[in-house]
Amino acid sequence: MTEDRGALPEDARQQWEAERTTFQRVYDVVTGTAEYTTATEIADRAACSTTGARDALSQLVEMRIAEQRGDRPTEYRRNDSYLRWKRIERLAEDHTAAALREELDALVEEDESLQERFDAPDPDAVSPAVFDDADHEGVHDRWDALSRWRTVREDLGVIQRAIHRAERNTDDRTGRSASA
Repeated sequence: MTEDRGALPEDARQQWEAERTTFQRVYDVVTGTAEYTTATEIADRAACSTTGARDALSQLVEMRIAEQRGDRPTEYRRNDSYLRWKRIERLAEDHTAAALREELDALVEEDESLQERFDAPDPDAVSPAVFDDADHEGVHDRWDALSRWRTVREDLGVIQRAIHRAERNTDDRTGRSASA
């Protein structure tokens, strides 16, 4: 057993292996894989044969859930665009457009506050000089704030798309035209 397999308690791993198909286990592994990884490594983590992993990975690439690169060895990783789409769909299904608008308003307010704090229009425009006068704790605080700002920016786009999707879902359920 590899170190990766040791990440789950043994009883949880055995249950996962028993209750999930090879395809489902490969899906679980690849959607958690940000860096390109060989089919053999994915097979090891998914507790299946390399051939089984390749078959599942081929389907996942075709479905655009995974990406592949290279040849001999071909490597695979999750498709972040798919995960973003899935997050948008889940938000639109689980929340009303009104609730999502409230979240959007809170994020816009936080974004504006961070723009004021750093005197910059976006996190990438922040001058390195903001760290010049900071002590160790201050540097960490500012890095955390910049990281949060990037997350806020990402979430703004996701929430806006989820609002549109939630509105479309409501229109579909009521039979109302989106243009009405």
